[in-house]
Amino acid sequence: MDAAHFPTDFDSDSRFLERQASKKPDRMNYFTSKLRLMIYKKTPISFTRLSFILILAIAIAAWATIFIQGDTGFLDLFISQTWSNASRFASNMVGSNYSETPAFLLLDRWMATGILAYETLCMSIIAIFISGLLAITTMLPAARNISIGQRSSFTGAISYYIVRLSYAFSRAVPELIWALIIVFFLSPGVLAGALALALHNFGIIGRLTAETVENIDTKPIDALKSSGASNIQIFLYGILPQTLPQFLTYSLYRWEVIIRTTVVIGFVGAGGLGKEFILRLNWFHYTDVSLIIVWYVILVTSVDIISFWLRKLARFE
Repeated sequence: MDAAHFPTDFDSDSRFLERQASKKPDRMNYFTSKLRLMIYKKTPISFTRLSFILILAIAIAAWATIFIQGDTGFLDLFISQTWSNASRFASNMVGSNYSETPAFLLLDRWMATGILAYETLCMSIIAIFISGLLAITTMLPAARNISIGQRSSFTGAISYYIVRLSYAFSRAVPELIWALIIVFFLSPGVLAGALALALHNFGIIGRLTAETVENIDTKPIDALKSSGASNIQIFLYGILPQTLPQFLTYSLYRWEVIIRTTVVIGFVGAGGLGKEFILRLNWFHYTDVSLIIVWYVILVTSVDIISFWLRKLARFE
């Protein structure tokens, strides 16, 4: 290579690397030239690409740790005994190993389990109503642009950190732990389960709604302020219309999650299908377990349909 092909300054060096990368003499030299060009130009890595790299690195490290620690039981998935146990359990679930009629073929069992499904639905409605009400009444103090940015007062900053800490604390404690605490002063039942589910989901819905408030367009709020609108009018006509669609989406999704989570709080006798599921599983009544799973599928599907029509009715979709 003659002297004319060597770079003499930064610009010529950059053009030289670009030419080398575009020539693609072989795969290794091509990617090496591309990497050198990116480093030389100090090309920033996008947030999406960096997040993907970090998640991939964490996943690889987690799997490596599992295999390095020793006997993890991973290879048990491929032995015949595991598949034999799975086949026997599936046969028990459909009742092929029993002489009596499976529970999901008996009308009285459908009716009895349907009453428990209704209790579960009521528990979920109470839970999502309480958590949603708490979230929407605390979303303004938890939004930085409202509590700190707009008022810029000491009380606004204090209220911001107090509400944010309450969000973190409520969602950090699992529903099962909340249920264990609540049954100490309330008898096990639908109310205890609803309160446990509401306390946990309050932190989740509250944080998501507060972050929605932080990302709203402030132009309507400034226009209302300049026209002399009160704080209530600013909230009703400037903030609420922008946050309500996302709030409804988050609440409806968490309602579906709450229904599934009633199985977990059934361990402490919180009522509904969750309690019955634990009892039937402990008594090895597998066909009753199958019937309860069917009712859960019906409930979740119904909530999904209701959510779709509510969003459509509100013209959010």
